[in-house]
Parts: sequence; structure tokens; C-alpha cells
Amino acid sequence: MANIVDTAVNAGSFKTLVAAIKAANLGDTLKGTGPFTVFAPTDEAFAKLPDGTLDALLKDIPKLKKILTYHVVSGKVMASDVIKLKSAATVEGSKVKIDASNGVKVNDAKVSTPDVVADNGVIHVIDTVLIPA
Repeated sequence: MANIVDTAVNAGSFKTLVAAIKAANLGDTLKGTGPFTVFAPTDEAFAKLPDGTLDALLKDIPKLKKILTYHVVSGKVMASDVIKLKSAATVEGSKVKIDASNGVKVNDAKVSTPDVVADNGVIHVIDTVLIPA
């Protein structure tokens, strides 16, 4: 089994996320022991951001780190546990809202693929980039 970063690389649909993780120097952290739960936006999710947003973030590493860590929750939280929650504290410091009334949504992002297991945690694939308030 692979760690979260390698699992994302191998999936092939997270090239933007992986590039952002590397730009923000979070690769070693997310390859660490964890466990981590990552709400991982696909390349399509990043493509939905307004034009120029991603380029601007890649030049503003503190802001990029804040956004990326907003996608990470400490611990291995499987979908069966996520659906029991109303919110979850992120590594960034604020909380994401969780709504399991019609599928699972994290803030405004829909979980398209839950429970992609890595050796140091779990990835839940989402269709929208989460932006902290």
C-alpha cells in the first residue's frame, strides 16, 4: 500500500493537488505516519476555480498552505464515521461542515468517491476545492 501522496499520484486525477502539495512543502508531512483524512479535490475541481486563482495561489505559499491544510483532518475518518458528523476540525484550524442528508457534502463539495485507503490514512474524493472563510 502507498501513502496518501503516492496514492493520489497513482490515481492520476489529482495532478493539480499533488503539484500544490509539493509547492507548499506539505509532501513530507502527508507522507508521514499520520493518520490523515484528506478531502481531495480532483483536477476538474481545481479547473472550476476562477481564472488565475491557481497561479496566484502557487505564488502565495502561506495562502496555499492554509487552503491545502483546510482539506486535511487528523485521524483516519472513514465514510461510515464521516456520515455521523456535522462538522470536522481541519489541520488548518477551522471546521468544515458535513452534510450526509443527500449523499455526503463537505461544505459545498460533494464526495464522489469515499474511502480511498492509503497506508497513513484515507482520501475522500471531492468535486470542489474547499476555501476557508
